[in-house]
Amino acid sequence: MKDVHNSEGLAHDPDGSLYDLGVRASMRVFAAGDDTGALEAAAAVRAASQAIDRLRAQGAGGRGLSAGALDVLARLSAADEEEGLSIGELARAAGVSSRNVTGLVDTLERDGLARRVQDRHDRRSVRVRITVAGQDWLAAFRQPTQRAMSAVFQGFTEADLARFRHLCLRLVENQHRIEEYLGAGRPDQPAP
Repeated sequence: MKDVHNSEGLAHDPDGSLYDLGVRASMRVFAAGDDTGALEAAAAVRAASQAIDRLRAQGAGGRGLSAGALDVLARLSAADEEEGLSIGELARAAGVSSRNVTGLVDTLERDGLARRVQDRHDRRSVRVRITVAGQDWLAAFRQPTQRAMSAVFQGFTEADLARFRHLCLRLVENQHRIEEYLGAGRPDQPAP
C-alpha cells in the first residue's frame, strides 16, 4: 500500500502532538463524524512501520537481503550455534508462516549465510544454523544499521523509546487477543 503520510503535511494539535493533515481529513470523511483517534493512530503506525522498513530495506537491499531474510539471519545469530532453530521456531518468532520462512531460509542458504542441518535429537527434523559468512555479513551490517536507527529515532529519549516499544507491543498483544477470540468461533460479537 502506498505511503499516505508525508512530512510536508504534518501539523500540531493544541497539545503539541503531531498529526497528518491529509490523514485527518480523509479519516473524518471515513468515520462519518465519529472520533478519528484510533484510525489516525493506525495510519501513523503504518506510516512509521513503512519508514522503518524502507530504511532497513535500503541497508539490507544494498547488501542483497530482504528485510525478512535479515530478520531470520538476526534470529539465527542469537540462537545456540550447535542447535540452531527449526523453521517452525523461526516462523513463530517472526509471526509469519512456515512457508514464508522456508523461502527466506532458501535465500540465506543459497547465499551461504545459513545452512540446514539434521536435528541431532530427531532425524526427521531439520534445523537452521547461521554460517561464519552469515555472522560476518551481520557484523558488517551492524554499524550502518545502528547509525540509521539512531538517525530515525533522533530526539527520542530512552524513556520515549521504552514507551514507544511498549505501545507498539500492546498493539500486537491486542491483535493476538482478537485473533484468539475470533478463532474461538465468535466473529459476530465484538472482541473484548
